[in-house]
Amino acid sequence: MDASDIQQIRRFNRIAAEGIGLINDRFLGRERPMGESRLLWEIGPDGADLRTLRARLSLDSGYLSRLLASLERQGLVLVQAHPGDRRVRHACLTKTGLDERVELERLSDEVATRMLEPLSDEQRSRLVAAMTEVERLLRPSLVHYAVEDAGSREAQWCFEQYFIELNKRFESGFDPAMSLSADVHELTAPQGALVLARLHGEPIGCVAIKFHKKSPAELKRMWVSPSARGLGVGRRLIREAEKHALKAKARVIWLETNQTLHEAINLYKQCGYVEVEAFSAEPYAHHWFKKELA
Repeated sequence: MDASDIQQIRRFNRIAAEGIGLINDRFLGRERPMGESRLLWEIGPDGADLRTLRARLSLDSGYLSRLLASLERQGLVLVQAHPGDRRVRHACLTKTGLDERVELERLSDEVATRMLEPLSDEQRSRLVAAMTEVERLLRPSLVHYAVEDAGSREAQWCFEQYFIELNKRFESGFDPAMSLSADVHELTAPQGALVLARLHGEPIGCVAIKFHKKSPAELKRMWVSPSARGLGVGRRLIREAEKHALKAKARVIWLETNQTLHEAINLYKQCGYVEVEAFSAEPYAHHWFKKELA
């Protein structure tokens, strides 16, 4: 990685922190640091479960508890059991908290206006366009990848989205019962694994891998949400699957795919997969790929 690129990012981070007032513990001139103010904004008018807040902000339980305790002492937040499930802790804003959130919105608008005021119309357009591009390019660094339970609600939701998309794109539709299996027990160690990609705690992609002892591992059910395409999520999912295949001592990985999935075919080729003769009886497949793992 280029050292000058790293230094440029660090310079950008410093000027951005200065511009939005992150250097002191009175964010936007209020009586609290940015972390607490950001948490107020995330809780929002409708409230939020603590586990959702932890995932959305990538906070550990202890730090989130300290932030919430401080906001409770200020009379801005109330934490209690969720009315629909006593096991779930739920945070909501008090009347004072709601008023403070409105004030934070106003002050945030003032900061944004202050950044734009010195610029000409052409410069404002350039700045907004540049920030839009920076936001898009920073998003991949916020995506987290981990092996998760293939039977979980989030995993099953990803599979459903995958099936729905295949059914739309395949000329003859798609019936999971007709396809080669990738059941929950086949995607659970030591038989296999499922990697989920999450952005702000929400699933945006998945890839499954099946292990067969001395035979090649199989890549299955790779899906990326349309909202996350173009961010490199698919490439990273493949890399994660290959990493777990190596841990399982697989030295070859193979996959099959349908001719209508042009983006996937191009991605596999870019990732080093080579097209080979058919090695399975997958009824929906037109192309078979293989890769030897380093």
